[in-house]
Amino acid sequence: MREKKELSYLDSVHRDGKIWSFTLLALIFLFPLLLCVIFQAVPNWSALGKGLIATVPMYWAVGLIEVITYVPMLGAGGTYLSFVTGNISNLKLPVALDAMEKAEVKSNSEEGEIISTIAIATSSIVTTIIVIIGVILIIPLTPILENPVLDPAFAQMLPALFGGLGVVFVSKNWKLAIAPIILMLILFVTIPALNAGTVGIMVPVGVVFTIIVARIMYKKGLL
Repeated sequence: MREKKELSYLDSVHRDGKIWSFTLLALIFLFPLLLCVIFQAVPNWSALGKGLIATVPMYWAVGLIEVITYVPMLGAGGTYLSFVTGNISNLKLPVALDAMEKAEVKSNSEEGEIISTIAIATSSIVTTIIVIIGVILIIPLTPILENPVLDPAFAQMLPALFGGLGVVFVSKNWKLAIAPIILMLILFVTIPALNAGTVGIMVPVGVVFTIIVARIMYKKGLL
């Protein structure tokens, strides 16, 4: 009998990542189909088609850009897991980068792959537990959470998270950080439509812009 070839770590990551990604995709499409069957309702195909024509091109473009942007930072395993569990730019990306920073490993190394995947998996588990606790305690905690005194603190949670990470990475190469910071400040100040909901689009834009600036600065001997 021919011996079964043992898969390498990355091969197994790609195998399992594809399985879970296609499983998730099937579940996403299964939910609306089940609703149609249960409630015996059929969508207005004309309206659905018009809506898809208006929105799908943007999401396809963003999805493509995010894959190209996130894979080098998260590694293969971290990318598969992040896209399955979601909330990449607000949670999974900062967690993975901070874990690799603490472990002093690079994302393109096997150690970085493992650290990134473990960090994102842990983050997903913790997030799920917190959501479950939140659902259970939402009613008794509502008066506290809606207290006007605490409202400013909740509004600053994400800026505080990214600010702490930003200090670490900006201090490593402040010359390279100046250009993207100025670009994002100008865009968010001058374009009112940009807000927290557009982070998924602006992160890839900032990454591409930073790569271009880094290339120019490197050619001029500034880095």
